[in-house]
Amino acid sequence: MDLSDDAVGDKTYNAPTRSYVRDTKAMVATLADVKEYPISYVFEIDMLGLKCGDIKFQVEDANVLSISGERKGEEEKEKAKYVRMERRVGKFMRKFVLPKNANTNAISAVCQVGVLSVTVHKLPPPEPKKPKTIEVKVA
Repeated sequence: MDLSDDAVGDKTYNAPTRSYVRDTKAMVATLADVKEYPISYVFEIDMLGLKCGDIKFQVEDANVLSISGERKGEEEKEKAKYVRMERRVGKFMRKFVLPKNANTNAISAVCQVGVLSVTVHKLPPPEPKKPKTIEVKVA
């Protein structure tokens, strides 16, 4: 690729857009705790200010739990100038690689008091293989 002198001198060349930076911060700011219990894994994600219907979670590539959604800003009735804005708006996404013993067919989610709790049950441990007995025939 040939870059002209104008493109090299331009400071905005390849600079991220303002919305990209905002969305990236919202994604990073989505806090989560992961707990392991004897029969399951529990993912607790802060979803303050979101309706449960605005949250989407799915399993990708057979072992990646993906949780996504969008925090929408409030419509202002009057034109207000923000003095300080700390609550994030925009899209968010968190991905978690599930362990091999996670049962992706047994996943449930509950949203309470601004916290999404996703439970992924574990597969039962494999039974140890029994030795195969071969009958010896006498000729």
